[in-house]
Amino acid sequence: MPNVDLGGIINNSAILSVHKPGRYVGREPNIIIKEGLVDFTIALAFPDVYEVGMSHVGLKILYHLLNTLPGVQAERVFVPWPDMGKLMRQRGIPLYSLERKLPVVSFDLLGISLQHELNYTNVLYLLDLAGIPFYSEERGDNFPLIVGGGPCAFNPEPLAPFFDFFFIGEAEEGFPEIVRVLREVKGEPKENILRLLSHLEGVYVPAFRKPVKKRWVQNLDAVLYPSTMVVPYVSIIHDRIPIEISRGCTRGCRFCQAGIIYRPRRERSPQKIVELAQSLVDTTGYEEVSLVSLSSTDYSSIDSLLRALSLLFGPRKVNISLPSLRMDAFSVEIAKELQKVRKSGLTFAPEAGNERLRAVINKHLKDEEILSTVEKAFTSGWEDLKLYFMIGLPEERDTDVGDIARLVAEILRVGKACRGKKVDIHLSIAAFIPKPHTPFQWVAQERRECLNEKMKLLTSRLRTLGKSVRFHWSCFEMSAIEALLARGDARLAKVIERVYRRDGFMEGWSEFFDGRRWEEALQEEGLSLDEYVYKPGSFEEPFPWDWIDCGVRKELLWREYEKARRGEFTPSCWNGFECSQCGVCS
Repeated sequence: MPNVDLGGIINNSAILSVHKPGRYVGREPNIIIKEGLVDFTIALAFPDVYEVGMSHVGLKILYHLLNTLPGVQAERVFVPWPDMGKLMRQRGIPLYSLERKLPVVSFDLLGISLQHELNYTNVLYLLDLAGIPFYSEERGDNFPLIVGGGPCAFNPEPLAPFFDFFFIGEAEEGFPEIVRVLREVKGEPKENILRLLSHLEGVYVPAFRKPVKKRWVQNLDAVLYPSTMVVPYVSIIHDRIPIEISRGCTRGCRFCQAGIIYRPRRERSPQKIVELAQSLVDTTGYEEVSLVSLSSTDYSSIDSLLRALSLLFGPRKVNISLPSLRMDAFSVEIAKELQKVRKSGLTFAPEAGNERLRAVINKHLKDEEILSTVEKAFTSGWEDLKLYFMIGLPEERDTDVGDIARLVAEILRVGKACRGKKVDIHLSIAAFIPKPHTPFQWVAQERRECLNEKMKLLTSRLRTLGKSVRFHWSCFEMSAIEALLARGDARLAKVIERVYRRDGFMEGWSEFFDGRRWEEALQEEGLSLDEYVYKPGSFEEPFPWDWIDCGVRKELLWREYEKARRGEFTPSCWNGFECSQCGVCS
């Protein structure tokens, strides 16, 4: 199919009428357009705007991985901001890929990254702009197959009627095999193709509803990681080089879905990291390298790795940053290396205001460790910190909420003692959301009214600390809908469609979110938040996501839930600690 006729949008002033036109033109440095024979095309779609999708490490990996396959061309697709979407409808421009400006409907495979539940209506926005019917059963052999993947695919049911299949797990391990099979059977009837795919490990086909076990990479050094990356013309959310230094986490925070679904913990070798960093700096021109993982300071060679990178990039004024820091693993040595070129911000996540509640969530962090860490940070030259907390946690009392303010006051006191002057503390406060495949999947989310009362209590106490403490909190109405979609079943597909038909897209952006749309759509489908969000579960009750085996035994998750109720701690199984028998390594 020929390139999209953009109706002059890109080549004249029409595109200048929309916000950030650089999102839509492509042509960035390091894009991949193959000159030779291409017999299989893949549209890699991220259901959010360009600067969000281009910041995602998984998309970068998959883009380069698939383009290493002979005869395969993978191209990027993002959803437009509403002004561009309106212009495309007015001009009859279908959603297109950035590389060759091909209509999405012309591709053999459309892969949609499912990273956040509030993007679910954007999946329909994407399909609508592409001219693709929403429901799998409505799409014949002349439409691309549609696959979903990412963390939200670990409960695919709310989106299941819209997708042909899902891939469960890490793409490097299984996606090339899927593409190989699809190339071999290209042109056969859709039902035959899906039946064949359903026999592949890690593939979930809703039409056949077979249990699926996730696929995961055993050796990070043995799989591709990009040695170059596309360099955007517009600023993106994380405008730097991301290098994944490890994957998975065994700390066992009981609220954390990523810590479960990405088990077991694996590390990329320091030699490989340095090699990748050098290549990526040379080919992109970025001046910051971010060492990415769920817990970067847990990396076993973090001190020597930071020294090696500082020695290599210090003379070139390339900064090294660690976006994921644990307060019990932060050292003066790390602090020194992180500010050799320039100081990046420091962010920590105590999560709760006292040790009792941190024991409930398995965050083994004592108050004195927190204060010791902030003292190291302040004495090493930092004057401002960002801290993450949650409210509405299981077993939480009003006194626990007040203890957030008490802890912040202690941190403020340490900061002023170390610096001898004003310091700044920025707090981000989110509502706890019970996610699938976690020990807290059996917990009901607190109602918005209760969360609002707790936030009033916390706000009144934080304001007494003065202007040195700034804080913001999440929209609790949005948190309830996120919980709804995270915990839902296939009946929610009609709810998602109803919300979209009411102009409910870009729901992850607070300026576009409207909770009334969701309440009306639920009511029209005879459903309620009470059923999905505010009702506690029992071990015997099946979940919609029980079809998906994340590798960690459900019995282990229940045992952790019971330990949480008793306030008991479970140590990490990494680096010599006793195996928790979770099942993922067996």
